[in-house]
Amino acid sequence: MRRVGITGGMGCGKSTVVAEFRSLGVPCFVADRVAAAYYDDPAFKASLRALLGDAVFMADGSVDKRRVASIVFSDGDMLRRLNQLVHPRVMADFNQFCRNHSRHDYVLFESAILYDHGLDRMMDSVVCVYLDLEERLRRLALRDGVGERQLMARIANQLPADEVMMKADYVVLNYEGNPRRRQVEYIDKQLRR
Repeated sequence: MRRVGITGGMGCGKSTVVAEFRSLGVPCFVADRVAAAYYDDPAFKASLRALLGDAVFMADGSVDKRRVASIVFSDGDMLRRLNQLVHPRVMADFNQFCRNHSRHDYVLFESAILYDHGLDRMMDSVVCVYLDLEERLRRLALRDGVGERQLMARIANQLPADEVMMKADYVVLNYEGNPRRRQVEYIDKQLRR
């Protein structure tokens, strides 16, 4: 079984492309979704409190994820330290996911920061979902209700989309009206060879 990373900048439509692969029967591990569950784990919350303090917790003890984002996306060292808490757990969960789906030709590992943190070295191939910055900003503003300055600060913490596209083995151009399904089917056939 092959491990295939799928990546792309925030707002490029990775989730839509992952859904296309999933519809073809490909097991898909979405790193952000898995990591989001850690924020309910008492041990992880204790580590988060030690790193970021009480300010990232609400009165009911839950994590204020917007506050976490505002801190780590404005402080590169804090972002690096948070990633050191999250990434080993994510990769352990992904390894278990692979064992659980070993009968498949390949599995997808979706992460926006695949290249940024060397996770691509653990993959056999990488698919990049590409969309230009202007369209990504438009989609993110609609989705998250966040201003352009905040979005640009978050995007600045990721590799430039053009660089990610050049490193990848396969690229899905995710523009409206572009034959996304046909691109995914082509890549799927290549990966099943």
